[in-house]
Amino acid sequence: MTELEKTESTTFESAEDLVKKSMYVSMAAGLVPVPIFDFLAISGIQLEMIRRLSHLYGVTFMEGKVKNLLGALIGGSFPSSVAPLFAGLSKLIPIVGSTIGAVTLPLAAGASTYAVGKVFIQHFESGGTFLTFDPKTVRAYYEEQFKEGKIVASEIKKPS
Repeated sequence: MTELEKTESTTFESAEDLVKKSMYVSMAAGLVPVPIFDFLAISGIQLEMIRRLSHLYGVTFMEGKVKNLLGALIGGSFPSSVAPLFAGLSKLIPIVGSTIGAVTLPLAAGASTYAVGKVFIQHFESGGTFLTFDPKTVRAYYEEQFKEGKIVASEIKKPS
């Protein structure tokens, strides 16, 4: 294996590890019992994950552009994209809403973060930048990764 192949492999593995860790942190943020705050926290976690991914791949981070791209990617993937928001808002319903939000939001937050991370890894691996990112062309891949993310997030074992 050449040094370049080792570096590419290490970058990809580091990126995959970052996405998984970000997914776990998003799931924890989904447990926060404060509506809207949880959604903002999850958005911040995803933004930081993308910032760190761009650093791994040597892509200049553009916060304003990334916020717009995230909104277009996630917002254009209705209904899965709004699941975290609705799950978070369900916490406003006394007793029942808190239970529903505590069960559904961590899973949706984890799946969304996982999908966003996988989309950007694919984009950066192909040599893309934030200026060449087109949310419409990756929307189907996002949806596919969101479904996979739900499976990955639901398989997290609780401590015995």
